[in-house]
Amino acid sequence: MSITNETELTGMQQASEAVAYTLKEMCSFAQPGMTTKELDNYGAKILSGFGAKSAPFVTYGFPGWTCISVNNEFCHGIPSEKRILQEGDLVNIDVSAELNGFWSDNGSSFVLGQDIHQYQKLVNASKEILHKAIYNIKGGVLISDIGHLIETEAKKRGYKVIKNLTGHGVGRGLHEEPHEIANYRDVFNRKRFKKNSVVAIETFISTTSAYAETTNDGWTMVGNRGGFMAQHEHTIVVTDAEPMILTAMNEIWN
Repeated sequence: MSITNETELTGMQQASEAVAYTLKEMCSFAQPGMTTKELDNYGAKILSGFGAKSAPFVTYGFPGWTCISVNNEFCHGIPSEKRILQEGDLVNIDVSAELNGFWSDNGSSFVLGQDIHQYQKLVNASKEILHKAIYNIKGGVLISDIGHLIETEAKKRGYKVIKNLTGHGVGRGLHEEPHEIANYRDVFNRKRFKKNSVVAIETFISTTSAYAETTNDGWTMVGNRGGFMAQHEHTIVVTDAEPMILTAMNEIWN
């Protein structure tokens, strides 16, 4: 969507506060021995307290309030009573929701407890690259240039990007124009970021895979060549200067 008045900005700020606070609290609440369903239930209570609805459930009928992916699962993991979190797991939580007709999206990967499997370097790379990408976005900038920046920064660190997962427009729906804000230079995409538009910028930084594939459960995605992936995401408003980060409350850069 494009922000055209204060009412729309306030609506987006409120929806973004709901998803950002929920993500932050879920990341803090997660602990070894907990099931991903317990963690999802905790997030559901927080979102419900805001009066917000789960975006993946409303939009796609996803079987959970939030997406929780663990270790080799890249994204869209289904919360489960059978999946028990362990010390050192690489966990990704993606929280998106609708509140009063406005939609916002954010996500974060983190190491649970001690970094016994050495995932933290990957997590840090994703965070750093997202920060650099977002602060290079202004009205008029080519979307493909930001994709090129993300892939270049990933390669510098010895990583790959996932080419079939992208950021996207958001606001009056979960996925809007521009539908594909890729993590690489898409030479066929000549679209530019527009001032006052709302977009969800996501990094998909991978150890070995360049594409994500859907597993037999119909939702969870893993790498086509295995390995691990870290994702971080903010919903922002594009301006002529520094973007307005609507989901800053999630504190993923802290």
